[in-house]
Amino acid sequence: MYAIDFGTSNTVVTRWNDTTGTPETLFLPGLSSQLKGNPPLIPSLLYVEKAAADIGQMKTVAGQTVRDRGLDLTSDPRFFRNFKRGIGTSVQGFIPELDGCNPSFEQVGSCFLHQVIGQLKAQDADFNSLVFTVPGDSFESYRLCLGEVCESLDIEQVRLIDVPTAAALGYELSPEARTLLVVDFGGGTLDFSLVQPTFEKAKPVGFLLKWGQQRNSGKSTAAGLKNSPKTIRVLAKAGENLGGAVIDSVIVEHFEKSQALPVTSVTLRLAEKLKIALSSATATQPCNEAYFDEETLDSYELSLTRDRFEQILTEQGFFDRLDARLAQVMQQAQRQNIAAADIDAGLLGGGSAQSRAGVRWARRHFDDHKVRGDRPFEAVAQGALRLPNLDLQDFLYHSYGIRYWDRKTNAHGWHPIIQRGQPYPTTEPVEFFLGASSEKQPSIELILGELGDAAPTQTEIYFEGDQLLTRQASSGGTPTVQPLNDREGARTIATLTPPGFPGSDRIRILFNIDAKRFLRMTVEDLLTSETLLQDQVVVQLS
Repeated sequence: MYAIDFGTSNTVVTRWNDTTGTPETLFLPGLSSQLKGNPPLIPSLLYVEKAAADIGQMKTVAGQTVRDRGLDLTSDPRFFRNFKRGIGTSVQGFIPELDGCNPSFEQVGSCFLHQVIGQLKAQDADFNSLVFTVPGDSFESYRLCLGEVCESLDIEQVRLIDVPTAAALGYELSPEARTLLVVDFGGGTLDFSLVQPTFEKAKPVGFLLKWGQQRNSGKSTAAGLKNSPKTIRVLAKAGENLGGAVIDSVIVEHFEKSQALPVTSVTLRLAEKLKIALSSATATQPCNEAYFDEETLDSYELSLTRDRFEQILTEQGFFDRLDARLAQVMQQAQRQNIAAADIDAGLLGGGSAQSRAGVRWARRHFDDHKVRGDRPFEAVAQGALRLPNLDLQDFLYHSYGIRYWDRKTNAHGWHPIIQRGQPYPTTEPVEFFLGASSEKQPSIELILGELGDAAPTQTEIYFEGDQLLTRQASSGGTPTVQPLNDREGARTIATLTPPGFPGSDRIRILFNIDAKRFLRMTVEDLLTSETLLQDQVVVQLS
C-alpha cells in the first residue's frame, strides 16, 4: 500500500515496507529531490510541453526534472506551480491558452499525479491500493478530482484522510497521549485538528473509499504496529488558505513599501528563498537574497533579520489569524468539555512548520515539552499508511445547502439542509419536498452547494499575467460557497411527465452523506411513484 501527501509546494510518497516493518519515504528518479536533512520530496511543479483536450494526449514534465531542465521560468505560461490551490476553484478561465486548448487546474493536477502514480505502477506490478491526504476544509470537487485520477489509472481502492488526522498518526505517540492538537502548516493551507486516538480494539466501520470493482480484503501489516491506534476520533477542526505562500506575499509587500520592490512572480520566489533562510538564522543574523536579470538589467537585493521578520508577520495580523483558528478549534472542544490544559501534545506538520516563527507561536500556547515538530514533511504521508482497518469517527467540516431567491435582499441565499458537525456517513436521510411553480412545468431545477465558513479575512487566488498568486482580502462576513451542480445539464433534478402544476408537492428528495463525504440524493416523483434519481452523487450530476 502507498500513501501520497499531495502538497502545494512539495509532494511526499510513502509505502509500507513489510520486510523492515516500517514506513519508508520513496525517492522517485526524475521526480524527487533530496536536500541535506530533508526526506525525498517531489516539487509540485509541472511543465506542459504539449497541451490537449484529452489528458492522455498531453505531454508534460513534472517534479525535479522541471528544475533540472531549466523549465521553471516564471515568465513561461507553460510552467505551473501552486496549481493545487486552483483545483476546484472558480478561476479556471484565467489559465492561458496552450496549443489551442484551455487546460483547467484539474487537468494540470491530474497530469502531475499521473506522472507520480504512473511511476509507482511501473515499479510495482501489485500496486492497487492508495491513500491520499486532503486538507481538512477541502470541498467535494477537490476530493472528486483525486478519485477520478485513480479511476483513470485503474487503482482498485483509494482512501482519503484529512491531513491533520494523518499527521497525528504519523507522529507515533504513546497511548498516554490521549488528546492531540495537530497544526499542519503547508505551502497553501493551514489545518487545525483536535483528535483523540484510542488503542483498545474497535470494530472498523465502512468508511473506506472505493473506486474500483474489487475490494482489497487483506489486512495491512501497518495496522498491527506497536502503539497503533484502533480508533481516531476527530473532536474539532478548522482551516483556511493560510500557508507559506501567504508569508511570501507578506515579505514582498514589506519590501514593496520600503524599497519599491515590484510584486511579481520573480520577487515572490526571492521572498520564498529568504523565508527558508530565516528559518535557520539566529535572531540577530541578517539573511540576504539577491537577483539580477541579464536581459532587463533588473536587480533586487533583500535583507532581513529573524526578529524583524516576526515583527512584520505580527503587523500583518498573521499570528492573529493563527490565534483565531486556534480559538475556533477550542470553542468546538469546549462543547465536549475539553480545555486547553487537557491537550497532551501539539504536533506541527508541513514545510512551513520549520519556521521558527511558527514554533515560537506554538510554544506561547503550549509547554515546550508538548510541542513536536521534528517530522514536518513525513508525518502526514507516513501516518496515512496507518489508515487501513482504522475506525475514523469524523464529522462534516462544511454544511450543504439549497440556493433560493431572497426577496428581502433581492439576491440569492443558501438554505442549509445538512449542517456542519454532522457525523458521516449519515444514518438517516434528510427529507425535502418541492412542487412546480408554474403551469405545465416540464422539469424542476435545484442548485445545491457546499457552504464554507465566513471569516474576517480570506486568501484570494488571483493572477498576475499568467502566474497564479494569492492575496489577503476582506470577506465581509460572506460565507464561501462551492456550487455542486450549477452548470448546464446538471441543474435539472427531475423531468416531470406529465408536466407539473402549482399547488401541491410533486417530488420528494432524500439527501444523505456517504462514507466518502459526498452528498447524495434520491428523487421520487410523487405523482407517478417513479424513482427519477437513485442515490446519485450530486457533484457528478450531468
